[in-house]
Amino acid sequence: MEVDTGSSAGFTLIELIITIILIGVLAAIAIPHYINLTTQAQQTSTNNLAAALAASSAENFAKRTANSSQGAAVSDCTTTASLLPAGSLPTGYTITSAAITAGSAATCTLTGPSSVTATFRGLGIN
Repeated sequence: MEVDTGSSAGFTLIELIITIILIGVLAAIAIPHYINLTTQAQQTSTNNLAAALAASSAENFAKRTANSSQGAAVSDCTTTASLLPAGSLPTGYTITSAAITAGSAATCTLTGPSSVTATFRGLGIN
């Protein structure tokens, strides 16, 4: 007669507890890092869009100075959004309204996701 030694094919309780602890430690380290990366990505995206707005404003100023039938008149920071290649701002972005006198520059503020902000130089022209 054979005696069953009680061996089973599975994990012991201690192995399962150690695995759960390791997963918890990794999560405790990874989640704050992920949140920080998200904030950095939103700020970078807002900075890049502000740079595109500044470049579009400068290009428009140069075109309109050379030929008044080219480009668009700009008298407010919000007008610069229409100068982007897409014709408007992406969803989730806003520009704070501020007057720009023709022939001068103004510092405009772009607000992006999670209220991150960036500034750009808007150029006014008739």
